[in-house]
Amino acid sequence: MQSLVIAREIKDRQGEGAALGNLGVAYQNQGNYAKAIEYQMQSLVIAREIKDRQGEGAALGNLGLAYSTLGNYAKAVEYQMQQLAISREIKDRQSEWLALNNLGTVLYKKGNLADAQKTLFEGITVLESLRGGLNDTNKVSIFEEQARTYRILQKVLIAQNKTDTALKIAERGRARAFVELLASRFHPQAKPIAPTIQEIKQIAQAQSSTIVQYSIIYDNFKIAGKEQTQESSLYIWVIKPTGELTFRQADLKPLWQKDNTSLAQLSVTSRESIGVRDRGAVDVSYSPNVHSNQNQFKRLQELLIKPIGDLLPKKDSDKVIFIPQESLFLVPFPALQDDEGRYLIEKHTILTSPSIQVLGLTHQQKKGTGDALVVGNPTMPKVALKIGEPPQQLPQLPGAEKEANAIAPLLKTQPLIGNQATEARVLQRLPSARFIHLATHGILDDEQGLRSSIALTPSSKDDGLLKAEDILNLKLNAELVVLSACDTGRGKITGDGVIGLSRSLISAGVPSVIVSLWAISDDSTAFLMTKFYQNLQQNLDKATALRKAMLATKQKYTSPSQWAAFTLIGEAR
Repeated sequence: MQSLVIAREIKDRQGEGAALGNLGVAYQNQGNYAKAIEYQMQSLVIAREIKDRQGEGAALGNLGLAYSTLGNYAKAVEYQMQQLAISREIKDRQSEWLALNNLGTVLYKKGNLADAQKTLFEGITVLESLRGGLNDTNKVSIFEEQARTYRILQKVLIAQNKTDTALKIAERGRARAFVELLASRFHPQAKPIAPTIQEIKQIAQAQSSTIVQYSIIYDNFKIAGKEQTQESSLYIWVIKPTGELTFRQADLKPLWQKDNTSLAQLSVTSRESIGVRDRGAVDVSYSPNVHSNQNQFKRLQELLIKPIGDLLPKKDSDKVIFIPQESLFLVPFPALQDDEGRYLIEKHTILTSPSIQVLGLTHQQKKGTGDALVVGNPTMPKVALKIGEPPQQLPQLPGAEKEANAIAPLLKTQPLIGNQATEARVLQRLPSARFIHLATHGILDDEQGLRSSIALTPSSKDDGLLKAEDILNLKLNAELVVLSACDTGRGKITGDGVIGLSRSLISAGVPSVIVSLWAISDDSTAFLMTKFYQNLQQNLDKATALRKAMLATKQKYTSPSQWAAFTLIGEAR
């Protein structure tokens, strides 16, 4: 209101129109649609009077949104069509995508599915053209805003029982910046395009695995007179190595309607139920409530696994690759429990990947042939754990040193311990190593994922922090990297997947990465990792070796917090 007063006082008509439009948006967010329409109409009059075509288009689009919320779809379509015409006339591609997105949404609500599908496909074509020429970081940022078009189109397609096409859109709408980055490095001459259904089936066959892809779908609901966005459905596709493709879905509405929670909250509280605290730390003084633990992981199993249980392989040695989305990247799939209390890792060999297409690209990577690089318990750097706090030296990890000393002989190498594990020395050896095992602290940055780092020994020339953004610029030949450190599988969760250490390593050319979803005690980590490498020595593939190591660790350390944190991303072989 103050902005509006000033704009009128200084006779700034464009500023006045913008202020009126912002007030209209504010009233809409409060659920006062009559006031919202009143202010948007005033903004529209001024925009037309001063021939501000962009402002006119914005006002028309906002009017369309208000009428759509009120259920007056005829009016909503009329205004969205006018915004679309203006955006095309002034060649404003961002506004054109927004108009197509909103028009497609209204047509879907109206039940005009064919026109909604056509309109949303047009919107995707426009928004994908907007990503051309952007760098990786900006592609991730712009995709966050655009992801809803892919979700709405999936709903339109599922409503028409076009489940295969919906899978293509689900795949097309995830990890696109990641895929484009990988393709530019591995196949610089090829233009990356979303895979066809046949190519998706071929990827499952090449992986000899059952692929499970999740897509979290949202809807707008009237709650206490206001429109709110809530989780609505979980779409699940299962692609068997035979090529058989099946679609299922789970209803997410009871989570917030009856249980006062959400899938995102459940992903966090399930971790808390086993002692995992904020930023992934395990509270060693915390005694997990077994009943609470089972309830949380059984609820996740009921939503994520039960709808597709009959489609999963019967042999525990057969591999299942989960393609999570959003909060599901935090879920420790091995720890999910069925009604009888059996953990998922007891029934399946489990991997994850950011997308099906990422799997296809990493599968084409050549395996390394060099020596192994093993790092354990460097002389720790100083880190400011919170903004504004003075840097403090990270605590030493004697268990990580023990772990490195146990693993190095299995890989026929000498470990870098303490002062030997300098950032410069590690960076020098990384490109030629076949196996890389880093047992140290992981520093999570879930706001700027590329600032997540691995702690190494600092020097006068560096701070001892090997950051995800540094790894992104490397060219690695390793066939496996194990980050035996806290939170190395975490980062900033985006529509493009988890922006952090694992993404950077895969982008640098590593086909298989083992990372952690939280911090684990030194003893159980050393035990699990030693078992893992012993299993590899028996010519087991990486996924099977990790599963057997988890099961062995589970026998000795009963809480899932001690054995379920690690996940294999990418290739099993």
